[in-house]
Amino acid sequence: MLNIRPVLIFSFLLLFVSSVFAVPPVGKPSIYKTVDGRELKLYVTKPEQWKKTDSRPAIVFFHGGGWVGGAPGQFTEHSKHLAEQGMVAIQVEYRLLDRKNDDPPVTCTEDALDAMRWVRSHAKQLGIDPSRIATAGGSAGGHLAAYLGTVDQEKQDVSTKPNAMVLFNPVYDNGPDGWGQKRVKDRFQEFSPAHNISADDPPSIVFLGSKDNLIPVSTAKRFEQEMKAAGVISELRVYEGQGHGFFNHSRDNHRWYNETVQEMDKFLGSLGWVLTDSK
Repeated sequence: MLNIRPVLIFSFLLLFVSSVFAVPPVGKPSIYKTVDGRELKLYVTKPEQWKKTDSRPAIVFFHGGGWVGGAPGQFTEHSKHLAEQGMVAIQVEYRLLDRKNDDPPVTCTEDALDAMRWVRSHAKQLGIDPSRIATAGGSAGGHLAAYLGTVDQEKQDVSTKPNAMVLFNPVYDNGPDGWGQKRVKDRFQEFSPAHNISADDPPSIVFLGSKDNLIPVSTAKRFEQEMKAAGVISELRVYEGQGHGFFNHSRDNHRWYNETVQEMDKFLGSLGWVLTDSK
């Protein structure tokens, strides 16, 4: 009997990608890396009263799309909102995988690491505090944001580890029963945030719909429990009846965007990064 579930999931991802990435990225583009003759950019959105001498908190966004689709722009509204809150927001372009093969997301993680390294090494000219940089993302972009926070790298002059994580339905369990197993295979320990939790991980908040067909609620609860067991702050927000990508600005007349952004503000406010009286 034909197993149609992988086909349905892949079709869903394509629909998800096409429906949420029509918005162009906002902010000034900067080249953070040139690879194989291609210039990779990140887009920086600054507060209205920004000065080069500032030392502001920052957030680095990675778009979703199953590692095979999408483009910067998914978090344009989030970036504009957080800039109004006084943060510097950055959206990252990274190389996508070929749909025709089953390569692991090595290029995606390499680009995420290089983007984070560029941001922290350019903190002074960006007017940001290098000790207050969050990563954020949705779906596969949530994986990259969580990867930076959990999977330890060799010690380097510029750390790529964020100081907080804001994760929207992240595919952060790539183990034998998790998402992306077809690509990572037995190398999941190299890529899976859920299999690399440790006491030095940054605090996190996770947003998930109860009917997400890619990430079971049990996976998110287990991640939260294991983070807390390691002594790390971790918060989970589950939204009843919602599916994958529910948080995007384009969904349900912005209802879930507004609700998740309010919770994001509270989380960042608890860290002292933004004011907590925003609506």
